[in-house]
Formats: sequence, structure tokens, C-alpha cells
Amino acid sequence: MSTIPEQIEALEEEIRELPYHKGTERHIGLLRARIARLKDKLIEGTVKAGSGGGGGYAVKKQGDATVVLVGPPSVGKSTLINCLTNAQSKVAPYAFTTLTVIPGMMKYKEAYIQILDVPGIIKGAEEGKGRGKEVLSVIRGCDLVIIITDVEHLDNFESIEAALNRNGIRMNEPKPDVSIEKRPQGGMGIQSNIRQELSDDEIKDIAHEFGIRSADITLREKITINRLTDAFSANRVYVKAMRVLNKIDEVKNVQKFANENTLLISADKGIGIEELKTAIWEKLGFLTIYLVEQYSDPDFENPSIVKKDDTLLDVAKEIGSEFAADKKSAKIWGTGAKFPGQEVSLSTKVQDGMQVRFL
Repeated sequence: MSTIPEQIEALEEEIRELPYHKGTERHIGLLRARIARLKDKLIEGTVKAGSGGGGGYAVKKQGDATVVLVGPPSVGKSTLINCLTNAQSKVAPYAFTTLTVIPGMMKYKEAYIQILDVPGIIKGAEEGKGRGKEVLSVIRGCDLVIIITDVEHLDNFESIEAALNRNGIRMNEPKPDVSIEKRPQGGMGIQSNIRQELSDDEIKDIAHEFGIRSADITLREKITINRLTDAFSANRVYVKAMRVLNKIDEVKNVQKFANENTLLISADKGIGIEELKTAIWEKLGFLTIYLVEQYSDPDFENPSIVKKDDTLLDVAKEIGSEFAADKKSAKIWGTGAKFPGQEVSLSTKVQDGMQVRFL
């Protein structure tokens, strides 16, 4: 009996050998769906292995968000977390200094952001090398992953991103806008207001590969095979990500590394650290609003951290379900208000600096 990796390799080899044309599209799509299903099984094993007695990997999420520093050994993750937080992560110039997850808390503006320093990812992490399965499990539960390397190892960005993608971690992309409502019988119903390149038969084939025989499937985006298999897969996670290049103090021509997708820092020299804090805040989509108590004048005494797409109803629910159930509208001052004390519905979106009293 061949192993799952062997089955995946055999299917990938079949795809490579098949000529791609209209007559083979459906078959290739089905092979890709089978590969995705097999990879799901591997990911499921990674998740279980990483969450069960992982020797220091059961990290309780705290604060307003959790950020994980991901990178190969000895690129400065421990130095960076010590710059950003109150953590005391051991720093030494050799690989595998960090043997467990080191948590720290960064306070920026009014937010408390948990930063986790994990062991460096090395080649073969998916198979468990270098505690890779545990590291991947921690990453799957974070809000933002910072991929960090240094000026001597630029190729690590792409290799780490590829490893995370293979393990069902989708970075900086939205969930597929697909709804799947399973039903006990009645076959497959497929609806979309967008002209799809995949035929209904291809969509049904992929659904069948994931064990779905009867369901209503609604596609609200122009779907690809990869996005559709992601929609059917149970082990996909969607996280925000950013690249950080460390040790820029060790090179003369820093500009050759500059691009809009990479933040340049030197954790050892403190270069770019404040810019990194700002970038983390912005990447998390954080805003600060101020809650105003009943019968009190608007002030800035009760800050609350919210996301930029939140509504006032979302804020009320975060305070408590009973609190939200009792509120019908709100008064707002400052940012977003047409006039002081404007009464608005709870469907109003939050804005940075808004002062809010729930009614």
C-alpha cells in the first residue's frame, strides 16, 4: 500500500505527462482535486500532531491579536521579539536556540498584541523535521504571520511561503466566496451569476471527490480549480502575512533590497522597529474607538480596539451578547459624525477615533 506522499507524487507525475488541452481539462481538474484531498489528510495529521502534547506548543492566545514570527534558524527572530515585547527569548549565534514557543506582549497605541517566536522552519518541516509540525500548528492559529529572513538568505521568503501554502495556509487572500449547503438527497444544484470557466460537470466531479453527493453550491466569484478545492477542503486557514528582511545594517547598498512587499529592519541596531510596529497595526486592520458611558460627556477614557470593517453591532457583541441584544442604536461624536451626538444605526461602520455611546 503506497503512502499518501507517494500517491500525491504519482498523481502529480500523471498530470505532468498529460498534454493539456480541452479534452483533458476535466480529467486534470479531477486529478488536482484528488491531490488536494490527499494533502488534506496530511494537513489533518499535522494539525493533530501539532496540538497534542507538543512540549511547550500549547500557547494560550492573549491580547487583541496573535502574531507569529516565522523564519529559518539564526535570522534574528529572538532579537526581534525582544525588541518588540517584554519577552526574554534566548539569543545566540547558532541554529535552534529557540526550542519552544516564546510568547511576548507588544503594546502599541491601545492594542495588546501577542508576538510568538517559534523554532526556525527548515526543509522537511511538514514531515516533522525541526519540530515543523508543531510550528505549522501554531501558525495556523495566528492572526498575522511575519516571515523573516536576513540579507544572506533572501530565497527563504519564497520557500517558506511555499511550505505554508502546501500545508493549507493561505496568506493575504480571502476565503473563496462559495457557499456549500449539504442536503441528504436531491443531487447537486449549482448557482452563479458569474459566467464560470469550469463546467457544472467539472464542479460536480470535484465535489464528489470530497465526498459531497447532494448539495446546493453557490459561486459568487469566478472560480478556479484551486479556489474551488480550497472551498471544499476542511483544513484551509486564511491569515494575513508580511515579509521582514533583517540585518540590513550588515550591507552597504540597502536600496537594492527595498520593495513595497518587504520591510527592512535591523533588530540588533533598532533600525525600522517603529515602522514595523506601525505596519503590524495596519496589517491587522486595527482602529481605536472610545466608548462613552451613559450620562457622561464624550472623552477618551475608554478605548476599544476594533477592526476596520466592524460595525457598531459587532462592537456591541464583543462587549457581550446580552448587552448587544438590549441596544437599538448609538450616538457618535468625532470621526464619522455629521454633528456631535449624531444618532446612528448599529449597522454603521466604525472609524478610527470615533466616540460611541450605545442606546
